[in-house]
Amino acid sequence: MDELTKNEELGDLYAYYGTLLTQGQQSYFEDYYYNDLSLGEIAVNHHVSRQAVYDNLKRSSKILQNYEDKLHMRRDNDHIENVLADVLLSIDNNDSQTAKNEITNLLNQLRGE
Repeated sequence: MDELTKNEELGDLYAYYGTLLTQGQQSYFEDYYYNDLSLGEIAVNHHVSRQAVYDNLKRSSKILQNYEDKLHMRRDNDHIENVLADVLLSIDNNDSQTAKNEITNLLNQLRGE
């Protein structure tokens, strides 16, 4: 996975689970990924070493991925978005039966049936 794709994925995970990180982890993450600060700049701002910032970011990334591995919020949201896009396409094509079937299947999945 290239660096851009990895950063986009981490940004997505942060959108779902970022509030579960500590304030410090959130601050480092936002400074690095959203504010485009270097490790050195973050270290100076927080009065820590560059290595401490690097370790914190690495740990935070693992935590975010672990949340997704256990909770699947991003995966489930992506699935729901895809199904709803298919439903809209079916409606646009005047295929209400397919739209109804897609919605019924999605509701059954959400109910765990």
